[in-house]
Amino acid sequence: MKFGAVPVAEAEGAVLAHSLALQEGRLRKGRLLTKEDLRQLRASGYETITVALMEKGDLDEDTAAARLGTALAPDGLRLSKAATGRVNIFAQGPGVAGIDVDAVAAFNAINPMITVATVPQYHRVDRGTMVATIKIISYGVPGADVDEAAVIGRSALIVLPPVYRTATLIETRTADVPSPKGRAAMRGRLDRLGLHLDDRVVVGHDVSDLARALAAARGDMLFILTASATSDPADVGPEAVRQAGGTVTQFGMPVDPGNLLFLGHLEGRPVIGLPGCARSPALNGADWVMERVICGVDLTPADFAAMGVGGLLKEIPTRPKPRGDIEG
Repeated sequence: MKFGAVPVAEAEGAVLAHSLALQEGRLRKGRLLTKEDLRQLRASGYETITVALMEKGDLDEDTAAARLGTALAPDGLRLSKAATGRVNIFAQGPGVAGIDVDAVAAFNAINPMITVATVPQYHRVDRGTMVATIKIISYGVPGADVDEAAVIGRSALIVLPPVYRTATLIETRTADVPSPKGRAAMRGRLDRLGLHLDDRVVVGHDVSDLARALAAARGDMLFILTASATSDPADVGPEAVRQAGGTVTQFGMPVDPGNLLFLGHLEGRPVIGLPGCARSPALNGADWVMERVICGVDLTPADFAAMGVGGLLKEIPTRPKPRGDIEG
């Protein structure tokens, strides 16, 4: 594509680079200029104008954006109509975004005029959430570059849907029955991803009591919210999972709030021991873990370790010792 000033008489079929006022009305940038447009420009006193001229093999911005949108978005994602070189990509249902990070980086390295921006990896989405936007920055780009980007970016975006349908939340008590706020916060989280929460289960803060409740739970996923914070891999929550016949694969995570979380499995079902901050609807480390697990992501210790970058989340007012109180 060539870009620059040309005489008005030579501009037919070129793309107007800047909006221009006429004696009557206005020509908007991005317009494909016609003979009538040139007549009006001359009548308005213009001798030269700045345009973009397509060369052999070039694609205009909208054609390029539409082609790339089709390549990047598989079934389960919806494309907007291409306009001003942009196509937006939307989720059609709940889940988490699965991004091929290397493919996106390679896509963006082909030509700086060809770009895609996405939500973060494993970002939770709902129906209608924008997952990515493709933008062709110039008025036209080489078709060969578009073809290469389409191959590299093919199916680089996906929405991983929920793979579980029901959940059981087991709460423990030391004296009074726990406040319903924790259950309400968890219900909200699960509702967003289409999971049904079973009837309330409250047991004593005791390994044996909790182990029996876990063994009797019917949900596809099991959650534990203990009355007292889980402070060690041998504490009540993790030990109850083991006593019930399960395993604990991760204790603790480098996300704050949310450090005191554990992940395990019992009879093929995931078990998540929730940190106390899960009683608040505010974002915390438990959200990152449960959303991914619900959508079938198999979390490894390396995945947990990587959460530390970006894992310093917003402070919540219910923390007993807010970070601001221990500075210095």
